[in-house]
Amino acid sequence: MAHEPDPATAALKAALPGDVAARVLSLRLSAEGVASCVLDGADLDAGARAALEAAAQRALTGAPGVAEVRVALMADRAEPAAKRSPRIVAVGSGKGGVGKSTLSANLAVALARMGRRVGLVDADIYGPSQPTLLGVQGLRPGAKDKQLIALPTPWGVSMLSMGGLIEPGKAIAWRGPMAAGALGQLVEADWGDVEILVVDLPPGTGDVQLTMVQKHKPVGAVIVSTPQDLALIDATRAISLFDTAGVPVIGLVENMAGYACPHCGEISDPFGQGGVEAAARVMGHPFLGRVPLTLAIRTASDEGTPPAAGDGPAASAFAAIARGVSDWLDAAPGGSGRAEAAQRAG
Repeated sequence: MAHEPDPATAALKAALPGDVAARVLSLRLSAEGVASCVLDGADLDAGARAALEAAAQRALTGAPGVAEVRVALMADRAEPAAKRSPRIVAVGSGKGGVGKSTLSANLAVALARMGRRVGLVDADIYGPSQPTLLGVQGLRPGAKDKQLIALPTPWGVSMLSMGGLIEPGKAIAWRGPMAAGALGQLVEADWGDVEILVVDLPPGTGDVQLTMVQKHKPVGAVIVSTPQDLALIDATRAISLFDTAGVPVIGLVENMAGYACPHCGEISDPFGQGGVEAAARVMGHPFLGRVPLTLAIRTASDEGTPPAAGDGPAASAFAAIARGVSDWLDAAPGGSGRAEAAQRAG
């Protein structure tokens, strides 16, 4: 159901020229002053799309409350000469509530900031959260010849989620085979020139996870856990699933590691500390890094502004994890190799 925009968003839209405002698909202003605008440029040629983007940038830059402007365009995709399927990186955990979806979104954004062409699949069929995390709630993907077309976001990451295909707040009461079929539609969509497809799996080791490892064959998996023993036990089950299916584990991430008191700055560890790194060492898997438990990550995520898109300790943590994943992909069979990696760095 449509809803009225908040006053700040309405003021931003009013600042746009009429021809630009008519093409607005999504317009948001975060608490940090980041204006994120998605425009419909599907029927425009390259020159007209560039002019549309420039006009939006000019109109929003300097508007009240705006410190930064990000503009993305949704456009028809030209058919590539030789289309190569993206390499799938599955992000899993043995249980819910460990921050897997937040890690997936920020990993994708951090990889995109490194120059990678990244897509993100929200495979958590029963609890899709990526539209909120990436600030594209209410936007629906396009389709052509019964194939979904990935939705652009303001963060340089294309995304598909069941959250963009159903009514907000509506429960999905599907049995395993139906959920697995929905996952197939998301993964087998038109991803354009995406080279890495990050797949945010639902927690556990059920039908959706089995379909992913057996049918879609990820090149590797990232395992997310909090430091306490109970979460680690469940994460071990997820690792066992990937090991059994022959999917290499890229590494483990320790989430919610360390909380800095906003008043005195003292660090406490409500979930423990170092458990994931120790488990990775015992199991012989790489440890990719840890992400702190901070109010800033929570508020930015609720506002649809991924911390990895900005600066600061949280962005640095996600960037370090993304470097580990990127290096692993370059070294893996079928990787882009050192020459392409050097080209991106240059």
